[in-house]
Parts: sequence; structure tokens; C-alpha cells
Amino acid sequence: MQKLVKQPARIVRPKVELQVKKEVEKLRKAGFIQLSKHPQWLSKIVPVEKKNGTIRCCVDYKDLNKVCPKDEFPLPNIDTLIDATVGHEMFSFMDGFSGYNQIRMTLEDAKKTDFCTPFGNFHYVVMPFGLKKC
Repeated sequence: MQKLVKQPARIVRPKVELQVKKEVEKLRKAGFIQLSKHPQWLSKIVPVEKKNGTIRCCVDYKDLNKVCPKDEFPLPNIDTLIDATVGHEMFSFMDGFSGYNQIRMTLEDAKKTDFCTPFGNFHYVVMPFGLKKC
């Protein structure tokens, strides 16, 4: 296995820091992240401003993704999925916020998703956006 990587923390403006804190608390209350005590892998957050002025906290998993094996299973073609719904009364698309985050991670893999914020280090207990298969 490759050398473990700990990315340095990103310095954010005080206004942005308050929005990051709100986002972290929202993820904690939803049960998507937990406080991490002894990180081995540590990624930094990248606050991205959305069109409405709010902040989305992305995590820079590029170093972790480099050492993860590529998943060779191709995603199904969207046209094939839609065609398969013919004759059914209803077709539902999962909600992007809660649907994607319903995939629970093993504790061993969750520890690899550690990220640092000005308020402590956390890790995801559900599959985070932007992470390849670990």
C-alpha cells in the first residue's frame, strides 16, 4: 500500500467558516459524519459557493482516489434504465441528498474518509460524494 497522506488544512475566511460550521453540524445531525480521533488519511475541505450564496463543503479526495482500485463495473446506460420502466405505473428517482447517503460504509473504510475542518476532524459513515470505491 502507498504512503498515507495527510493534506494540510485549508484556511477559510471568517464568513465562510460560519457557513462551513453550519454544514458540518447539518451532516452530524443527519448522522452522515462522526468526529474522528486518530486520522490516518486526512483530506481537506474545499468550500464551494453555490449560485444562491450558500456554501457546499466538498472534500478533496484526490490523494485517496489515486490509491483506490478503479471499479471496473460500468454504470448502466440511462436510456436502458428509462426503457425498462415501460409498462410500469411509477418510476422514482432517489433524492440526491439523502438517497446517495444511504449507502453505509464499513468502519475500516469510513476511517479513510477523514477530513479536517476548523472545528475538528470528521469521517463519513455513509458513502460521500466524490469518493471512488475503496
